[in-house]
Amino acid sequence: MPDKPRIAITMGDPSGIGPEVVVKALIEKRQIYEWSTPFVVGSLKGFDSIREHLSSDVTIRSISSPDEASGKHMVIDVLNTDGFEDQPFPLGEHSVLSGTASHTWVETAAKMCQSGAIDAMVTAPINKESWQMSETSDVGHQEVFRRLSGSEYVATMLVSGTLRCMHLSTHKPLSEAVAYVTRENVLRAIRLTDKHFREWGFDPPRIAVAGVNPHASDNGLIGREELDEIGPAVEDAVSEGIEATGPVPADSVFNQAIAGRHDVVVVMYHDQGHIAIKVHGFEESISVNLGIPWLRTSVDHGTAFDITGKWVADETSMIEAIRIATDLASGRALSA
Repeated sequence: MPDKPRIAITMGDPSGIGPEVVVKALIEKRQIYEWSTPFVVGSLKGFDSIREHLSSDVTIRSISSPDEASGKHMVIDVLNTDGFEDQPFPLGEHSVLSGTASHTWVETAAKMCQSGAIDAMVTAPINKESWQMSETSDVGHQEVFRRLSGSEYVATMLVSGTLRCMHLSTHKPLSEAVAYVTRENVLRAIRLTDKHFREWGFDPPRIAVAGVNPHASDNGLIGREELDEIGPAVEDAVSEGIEATGPVPADSVFNQAIAGRHDVVVVMYHDQGHIAIKVHGFEESISVNLGIPWLRTSVDHGTAFDITGKWVADETSMIEAIRIATDLASGRALSA
């Protein structure tokens, strides 16, 4: 591998803001090329909607392998895949073509990670409805990664500065999410968090485990999950040498983490972590996958069809996703 990690950036849904935030990040953050050798997995045609906004100093060129990436600022290298240069992608709407292409690009980047051809992948937003229209069996990114890696448990952690929220579950209805809060599941999440954070340089990581009920149930007065499931899981983890604390009431645990008391919070369901992260720092928030044998970070926003083509999308999350992927691929601990 080269001294600077090779980072594949998937274009995302070409009918959305993915191409825009990718280009803006690569043009406006020169340091990305000091950190890494980035290239885009996508299509030259996918950049058609933003070409009018690019200066003549920007070169977008086709490459056929990661080895051809130049690593030069103002040169955006695009690794093309067959079949997506013949017709334009529609702008700001769901599309079978865009869904098929964005799915192909994610799978291509993941397979390059698997083979060791690249050090990490960063993903621009896909549109799940467009994926369904394209008749893929994968609901989203995690299903692709789980299928390719054979991992039984792939989890999502959101990061904004020093606040890090590892999610026990994500896209479950709230009733199902609460039912998913079992001793076994919570312990598995704590173990996975501890494993990855040790790999990322935290020795040992300080893991806070949030409660699911108000006030972490007030010792069983408001629900039993803390007494019957979360608390015993934390005790199990501590007995294994993991520095875990909890259950901690959700109305205080995030402030504690921001203040530096915890390195990461294991949250019990989607909105518990997402709301905390996005209130703390919406533009800077990104996601990291745990449970797969390669590095993947992602922007923490959607395809934003309503602003596609208007050149007003914010690239901050993409810059952060590339920065954190580079840090982790370079063996540096997560930083603010």
